Amino acid sequence: MNSAQTHETIEVSALNVGMLIHLDGGWMSHPFPRSSFKIASADQIATLRALGLARVRWSPQDSDVGGDVPASAAAPSMDRRGSPADRRRRLEPQAAPSPLLTASERQFGEAAKASKQVFDQVVSHPVVARQAAEALTRELVDKMAGTDEMCIQLLSEGSGDRSSAHAVNVSVISLLMGRSFGLGEADMLDLGMGALLHDVGKAEVAERYRHREDHFNMAERRLYESHVANGVVHAQRLELTPGASEIMAQHHEYSNGSGFPRGLTTDRTATLARIVALVNAYDNLCNSAHPAQAVTPHEAVAQLFTQNHKQFDTAILGAFIKMMGVYPAGSVVQLTDDRYALVVGVVSSRTLRPRVLVHDARVPRDEAVILDLQTVSKLGIRRSLKPSSLPEDVLSYLSPRTRLNYFFEPTGESGTPA
Repeated sequence: MNSAQTHETIEVSALNVGMLIHLDGGWMSHPFPRSSFKIASADQIATLRALGLARVRWSPQDSDVGGDVPASAAAPSMDRRGSPADRRRRLEPQAAPSPLLTASERQFGEAAKASKQVFDQVVSHPVVARQAAEALTRELVDKMAGTDEMCIQLLSEGSGDRSSAHAVNVSVISLLMGRSFGLGEADMLDLGMGALLHDVGKAEVAERYRHREDHFNMAERRLYESHVANGVVHAQRLELTPGASEIMAQHHEYSNGSGFPRGLTTDRTATLARIVALVNAYDNLCNSAHPAQAVTPHEAVAQLFTQNHKQFDTAILGAFIKMMGVYPAGSVVQLTDDRYALVVGVVSSRTLRPRVLVHDARVPRDEAVILDLQTVSKLGIRRSLKPSSLPEDVLSYLSPRTRLNYFFEPTGESGTPA
């Protein structure tokens, strides 16, 4: 067989389970362990589509399907028989009006309020501030204890100011990362404390220098970067553990040495600090100080993976993408039946089939249907979208968050919150 026959190209929309494919661009350009592998599931095909690939190379002679692409290899198409309502009834046996996430939103609001109180007391009452931070961290760690999977939930954007919401977001996602790595209790408590307090040094920095701007001159950049040294001083006054203190000192250090304040590389930074550095970068992309510059969660994951991957620990970045998914909570997507939806919950073991709030003009917004795509076998996600590309009525209905707040709930065996 000649080389042209050995490696043919095929449209991603025509892939099927059993095909041996070959991905170009190096292993860091995709989330799979190897660049050549036999497709084992429909989820892998969905991941390839999510990467935006049009065609890939494949080896017909080494695949478990014939050289001619079978009809079943075509991308899932919308069943056009019957009315739209009939089709949706067949596809959505589990559809139901969505309950408000009152418990998670209340818990996030309480955490954000506690976080703000910690920041307000750091200077005047450091012992009280440390005790409050320890109590909040212990509560989060205890809530994550156990063997249940966790659903990362998108919340409303009304809880807490930006600083306290950022602190809670970074703490929650960092702790979920620590849980996925199987960290022990002491490390989890250090991780939570360091994540919660990582930006406490900004209190001594003038408001206009608390967020890095591209136009900063050298003096202005140093003022911004000084929040790390300020944070280390606070860590000493608060008598934090060495593990939590390292996080505060290193949360802007990057694996390739391009971070600050010391330009440390991976081999000179603590694992817990590398986790927080990544999560902090993700939340800053999604929740920019300038909302017009914020990117969608899907774009943030893609940017971290394709453009910024040299800045982060490879294993930590891989685990982060596996946990958050290609379509993290907060992503706006189009389903395979052409409807628009907002991802509102992701379970790490099935990130390609998250929980979505679906646009349906016939249903009032406060009664909008939330679908668990895990339970709807014939429906999936076609692509991610920018909110600005949505029709005006859909944009108003889905109301994509301008500020993303995250919390978590244990899931039952079905993958839905217990």
